[in-house]
Amino acid sequence: MRIRLPEKVKHILDVLTAAGHEAYIVGGCVRDSILGRRPQDWDITTSAKPPQVKALFPRTLDTGIRHGTVTVLSGRESFEVTTYRMDGAYEDGRRPVQVTFTSSLAEDLKRRDFTINAMAYHEKRGLVDDFHGLEDMEKKRIRCVGNAKERFTEDALRILRAIRFSAQLGYEIEADTRAAIEELAAGLLRISAERIREELVKLLVSDHPQYFRIVYDTGIAAFILPEWEPVMKTEQDCLRRCHTVGEHILRSLEEIPGKKDLRLAMLFHDIGKPQTRTTDSEGDTHFYGHSEVGAEMTRAILKRLKFDNRTIHMVTKLVRYHDYGDSTEQDLRSVRRALNRIGEDVFPQIFAVKKADILAQGLYQRQEKLEKLERFQEIYEGVLWRKDCVSLKSLAVSGKDLLAFGRRPGKELGETLERLLELVLDHPECNEREYLLKQALEGADRRA
Repeated sequence: MRIRLPEKVKHILDVLTAAGHEAYIVGGCVRDSILGRRPQDWDITTSAKPPQVKALFPRTLDTGIRHGTVTVLSGRESFEVTTYRMDGAYEDGRRPVQVTFTSSLAEDLKRRDFTINAMAYHEKRGLVDDFHGLEDMEKKRIRCVGNAKERFTEDALRILRAIRFSAQLGYEIEADTRAAIEELAAGLLRISAERIREELVKLLVSDHPQYFRIVYDTGIAAFILPEWEPVMKTEQDCLRRCHTVGEHILRSLEEIPGKKDLRLAMLFHDIGKPQTRTTDSEGDTHFYGHSEVGAEMTRAILKRLKFDNRTIHMVTKLVRYHDYGDSTEQDLRSVRRALNRIGEDVFPQIFAVKKADILAQGLYQRQEKLEKLERFQEIYEGVLWRKDCVSLKSLAVSGKDLLAFGRRPGKELGETLERLLELVLDHPECNEREYLLKQALEGADRRA
């Protein structure tokens, strides 16, 4: 087997070996190269100690020198070079208390999480695969290096990483590894919200987001996303949806592009249904108000997982308005008002969310729903083409204009701008500076 190395990576390996040290690329870059994927990072492992690495390269950073990692800078690129090591005890379920440098590559590979990440490569020495990672790749399975319970006890985040790699690669989790996940899932309670968030996002934006099911099946949800458990158990109206709320959500994840905001919106779009489920006298199931309830639940979950404010804003609004327009006819006026209420940044994403929602339902009236959604989008595109005003930023007058005409700053100024915007939302042809200034002044005279 031959892996084509970037020239800068090859240079680092050559410098280390010329100085009498062993050096290999290791981990994910080996795995991805074998799969024909372009590695995001090229990590290097070596028998050289950190001071020896620093002495061999003119530009370095001590990014993790306590754990043996020196970052070598080459032009605008950086490469992590880490000394072979053996990890001590893991007391916090995240990092070893201490590490011991070793001259043995085998000892270094032994401490890694999964066999597919425990391979090393050098152009002259070839592939080092002590734990049969290549065989696991051929069998498309995720398997821990050595004892799975030990690996997950060392760092419980590996539990989520196993599922994430499974989703990214389309692999199954090997039986012993999965059994250890189920047994040790509670260890995730020791992991920070930020680390859990990053793994969940990588899982969701993967090629197989429906593998999120494993989070429920293995019992992990109880510890990182307890709101998900009732979703998987809540039944829906079989005529229109044919599966539980959770099954519908999993299907919807497959129907939407792999962007973070969109996949998060689909994951949570019906999360309010278990709390709002009712059955009428005829036996029909309803979920009145589930969008509003779901939006508040989504906001709380995203805050708990330490998402940034922009993501919280986008996803919460997509959840709140994912059903917008389902029960009403749309026209230019209502779409302009919806754009104003929902926001010009969020509104264009609504169509992808609604389409995924429809495609994940049963076949009942599917074509009619898709045709209605297409008409809805055409009206929206018409608003864009006409350049209709839908917010204060595109109103032909501003607060500065009104101040120049003698209006005082304060609450009344804002109310005047909102009144003018209401006029323009109904009558876009009125969005002319002179006309709006006249309306503003006439309104002031009437109040006086």
